[in-house]
Amino acid sequence: MQKEIINTDKAPKAIGPYSQAIRAGGFIFVSGQIPLSPDSGEVVTGGIELQAERVLQNLSAILESAGSSMEDVVKTTVYLKDMMDFSKFNECYAKFFTRNKPARATVEVSRLPRDVRVEIDAVAVVGS
Repeated sequence: MQKEIINTDKAPKAIGPYSQAIRAGGFIFVSGQIPLSPDSGEVVTGGIELQAERVLQNLSAILESAGSSMEDVVKTTVYLKDMMDFSKFNECYAKFFTRNKPARATVEVSRLPRDVRVEIDAVAVVGS
């Protein structure tokens, strides 16, 4: 199986030894995204709503650069620093997945990179 590395300047560069995404076997595997500004590389400050929106915008930019979209996402994993943010997070998340809601797992974790409140990874089908 052949794989293709996906990179875009419209999302933050990887902060470690990994790719923003990989296209392989008809799927796009997007690495976990945290609320970093693509322009500055700095963490977006504010509550869960602002951080979740930035993460989802980053995911969307990566998918678009791979020829896909949020509508093509089949699975996400959400890592929350505090499960008390769950309902506010869901409000933001629902704005990005209006028709084709993907399967999802959400877990609370003790710590995330750069002490952010949320991280999300995704699997999508190549644009339909």
